[in-house]
Amino acid sequence: MDLSGVGDALGPDLAAPVCTELCRGEMDRYEAAVREGGRLLVACTQEAPLFTEVADDMDAPAELSFVNIRETAGWGAAGGSAGAKILALLADAQARADQTPTPVREVESDGLCLVYGKGQTALDAAFSLEDTLSVTLVLCDWEDVVLPAILPFPVYSGRLKRVGGSLGRFDVTLDGYAEMLPSSRQSPEFQLPRDGAKASCSLVVDLSGGEAAVTAPQKRDGYFRADPADRAAVERLMRAASQMVGTFEKPIYVNYNPDICAHTHAGKTGCSKCLDACPAGALTSLDGKIAVDTGICGGCGSCSATCPTGAITYQHPARNDLLERIQILLGAYRDAGGAQPVLLLHEANHGSNVINAMARFGDGLPANVLPLPVHAVTAIGHDGLMTAFMAGAARIVLLSPPEKRHELVPLETEIALTEALLSGMGHMGSNRITLLAATDPDDLAAVFMSPLSPLGLSGPARILPVGGKRDVARMVIGAVHKASPAAPAVVPLPGTAPYGRIHIDSAGCTLCLSCVSACPAGALLDNPDRPQVSFIESACVQCGLCQTTCPERVITLEPRFNTLPDAMRPSILKEDEPAACISCGKPFGTKATVSRIKEKLAGKHHMFRSDLQIQMIEMCDDCRIQAQWDANPDLGNVGGRPKPRTTEDYLDAEKRGLSMDDFLKN
Repeated sequence: MDLSGVGDALGPDLAAPVCTELCRGEMDRYEAAVREGGRLLVACTQEAPLFTEVADDMDAPAELSFVNIRETAGWGAAGGSAGAKILALLADAQARADQTPTPVREVESDGLCLVYGKGQTALDAAFSLEDTLSVTLVLCDWEDVVLPAILPFPVYSGRLKRVGGSLGRFDVTLDGYAEMLPSSRQSPEFQLPRDGAKASCSLVVDLSGGEAAVTAPQKRDGYFRADPADRAAVERLMRAASQMVGTFEKPIYVNYNPDICAHTHAGKTGCSKCLDACPAGALTSLDGKIAVDTGICGGCGSCSATCPTGAITYQHPARNDLLERIQILLGAYRDAGGAQPVLLLHEANHGSNVINAMARFGDGLPANVLPLPVHAVTAIGHDGLMTAFMAGAARIVLLSPPEKRHELVPLETEIALTEALLSGMGHMGSNRITLLAATDPDDLAAVFMSPLSPLGLSGPARILPVGGKRDVARMVIGAVHKASPAAPAVVPLPGTAPYGRIHIDSAGCTLCLSCVSACPAGALLDNPDRPQVSFIESACVQCGLCQTTCPERVITLEPRFNTLPDAMRPSILKEDEPAACISCGKPFGTKATVSRIKEKLAGKHHMFRSDLQIQMIEMCDDCRIQAQWDANPDLGNVGGRPKPRTTEDYLDAEKRGLSMDDFLKN
């Protein structure tokens, strides 16, 4: 490892000795560093368990963290020229240690386990799990079952109809549910079945071999599923399930702010991007808002990446932490003399395995490819991609596991938006962003072989990612635009973009202001002093609520990104002269609206036939009531107040032998 010429880029916080056998012959150097306490970053991940054990035995106060610079940088055909990359990886490791911890929730599992499946395989699995879990077995098929002499758990027949919930709180519904008769001899026999039986449990083990009972089963904590014909898979499942007893911590991947959500208004549906993007079914629409089931959420982050307002925010890591890490990684590489950096965003476990295979059996990663592990690449939105380009990335590669290919549609939409922004600013070129769902290291290596053209920005820049999602995104896009001298002021975007303006057909608009009340982002404004609708383009999220709410259907949307200062200021879309009451002169509406109502009703409706009735259309509320009263003075004449009936009246009427009505008449 040759760091000559780039050592100064480490700075005092990252200055460190270069060791070649730290885990063996140079262990004393490690122990000395541990005794000093404070933060200690070790550039080795293979021996992290050993280093952790040594530190624990020393009972030293050092705060350990680890980073891989061998498989990711040093081991490869270009390892000798990877000095700048190594320094960038060290800088990112320091930044990762500083990021905001992800909130967690405690999950309790009492070990109550439902084993559902076919025949002898399900029975054997139930016996294996019975040692550590409290098992209930439900058989959907029992042809090959050989009953044991001792049965330590209850056995039922049934078909799994529905599974809801997650680890610690599953709710299941079964059809054909029946208890096994204890008199069963050669094969299981059951009582009369019934449908719709419900039960609760902490774990579900599905060995039916059929379709999964939950959406995104690989993400659902506490739901274990394997092909009953695959003995190795069944064994792995039982080992994993047997450990799921006790208290666990689960990250709360996303946070939801209903105050800025653009989902619904007054029963009208606007934005549903998060619902469409969630592969696990963790999001539902409830009373016009989005409900997040944190137990089901697997942390893909697609909801946050596609949310136009920032109502759903990702917390693993937080947006500002991820954008900071991207800028630190690319900035450290550039400061150390690196050129043409390629940012490789990959899911931590999957991507690390692919990179490891490339390093051990191939040429490894090129010296200009900077790997950045994340929990899920689908959590990356256009704001993160634009930040990387603004910070100097020449290309971005996103690596995803093949089994998650069906979850990549929201990410593809974000990539399309980023490419539209770049091409609209004049940065054309192929292979600028590559999304790869693969496991083969050769497939990833082939991506880096394609030619790389400079992006064409006047120079890398850096932002401070403070504020909401839209604030940060507009700041980043504005920075890229500023560094693109030939870019037009207005960039057209695809129809799914969360930026743009609206158009109002003035001839059909009555200024009812329904659109103003429906707008969740405050992009549409009224004027308390005169009939007027104003629009702030920078605030518009293109949710379409104004369009669906408008009774006249005169609103259309235009997706685009406007970089002019005018986009931040209100512009008048429609205004009209106020209509003055013909009786008192008070303004009470618009001339266009009053004129239209008069045209529709005057002489055509039975309540507006006389001259006075037609004139009432042009009166304010108070004067209209007064005119009705003046036209019919007896309108409020309901006669005198009736005399109250007392107890004495009833007694007196009884003495006279009269009914009460006759008594009061006399």
